[in-house]
Amino acid sequence: MRVLGVDPGLTRCGVGVVEGVAGRPLTMVGVGVVRTPADADLGHRLVAVEQGIEQWLDEHRPEFVAVERVFSQHNVRTVMGTAQASAVAILCASRRGIPVALHTPSEVKAAVTGSGRADKAQVGAMVTRLLRLAAPPKPADAADALALAICHIWRAPAQNRLQQAVALHTAQGARRPQTSHPSKGRPA
Repeated sequence: MRVLGVDPGLTRCGVGVVEGVAGRPLTMVGVGVVRTPADADLGHRLVAVEQGIEQWLDEHRPEFVAVERVFSQHNVRTVMGTAQASAVAILCASRRGIPVALHTPSEVKAAVTGSGRADKAQVGAMVTRLLRLAAPPKPADAADALALAICHIWRAPAQNRLQQAVALHTAQGARRPQTSHPSKGRPA
């Protein structure tokens, strides 16, 4: 499984591609950051993020895209930029028919470090160890993108089994004939 992880942001949008399957050593295929100037017009920044993500999709041909789910932050301006960059990543993948998964920051931290409250240094250290890298990817946005991809590789099989079980249960429920209860409909 090849996954493009996207840590969305307008100034720095982390991107990282990881390949592998759960239970086996993983391989980093590429890592980087799509940057936009903070003083540029919003529209131009979003186009630059789109072009950067499109280049990563063209070059690495991922089977899945994992994007950090936008969560509530105190700074509304920051959360808006993150949400806008996230939407661009989702749009780019969806336009190509690539499945997109959203993972919360605490879910990613828990998957990679064992604690949903891990700090950026702990995430970077574990990404370095899990991918057998010489040093943590810089900036932290790049390491976070790799962590998203790792999280998806490890969690996707369980999520897929759960979705299949729900679909099977729903389909079986729809095929069962409705029977009346023997005590219903009879006069007392």
